[in-house]
Amino acid sequence: MIFRSGFACLVGRPNAGKSTLTNALVGRKVAITSDRPQTTRRVLRGIVNRPDGQLIMVDTPGLHRPRTLLGERLNDQVRETWSSVDVVGLCIPADQSVGPGDRYIATELSHIRRKPMVAVVTKTDAVSRAVLAERLGEVAQLAEDVGMPWAEVIPVSARTGDQVTLLAERLISHMPEGPVLFPEGVDEGETMEILVAEMIREAALDGVQDELPHSIAVVVDEIEPREDRPVERPLTDVRATLFVERDSQKAIVIGKAGSRLKQVGTRARREIEVLLGVPVYLDIRVKVAKDWQKDPKQLRRLGF
Repeated sequence: MIFRSGFACLVGRPNAGKSTLTNALVGRKVAITSDRPQTTRRVLRGIVNRPDGQLIMVDTPGLHRPRTLLGERLNDQVRETWSSVDVVGLCIPADQSVGPGDRYIATELSHIRRKPMVAVVTKTDAVSRAVLAERLGEVAQLAEDVGMPWAEVIPVSARTGDQVTLLAERLISHMPEGPVLFPEGVDEGETMEILVAEMIREAALDGVQDELPHSIAVVVDEIEPREDRPVERPLTDVRATLFVERDSQKAIVIGKAGSRLKQVGTRARREIEVLLGVPVYLDIRVKVAKDWQKDPKQLRRLGF
């Protein structure tokens, strides 16, 4: 058996299902999901181990028209990732017609030579067979319009798992022959601090006002096992800072008498405990970093 290994990234316009599909491929949560566009901010990696190969999935932010310095840097991350991976998958949601955003990204991808491009039609569980057939026709026409033949066209549903295994198999088939790149038992390539910060941000995004999601950033200050605990009752302290851009946003995040922040902490703590495998004490502080999305110094401090 030929063993193949390499990197693949899923790209697409915001809210095309990239992060949900990445999680389905890896078999666990490595990227946060939300129905709000531009949820993904960091290039996160998840690892798929199979007998015939190892697939390192790279989840990228959605390519979009930037309005801030942060937006420009996220777009730069996307294009840099395209150039470094072995295979690119363009996610196009089945429940929406192929639009200008899809055409723009496909045109950008058409300039990358000698790299397999796979069309991944996502969210197939949300449409009928007739609509799916229509969407597949649009995807084929898109390739003709931009002059870029698809190496594969694969419809999938991350929610039901339909054809997710097939997608992993086909992506690996386009990888070069190579060794295992990450040791056995490793299934994510990001630091624990980044994963925990993303889980807290995901919890904070739930149910907030339209103006707030892009203003939220999270930095994990500490993840430390509590030393005075007995072996049979471990506890890990997680301390994090949640940044917003204005005092009014801080009040929204905290809520009346701290009620909303408590909800955020409860939801995030459950996710973090699954990730770390131990009970967690989570302490979240909320601070204002005025207009941080436009400030180069603050962007660097927040890891962008």
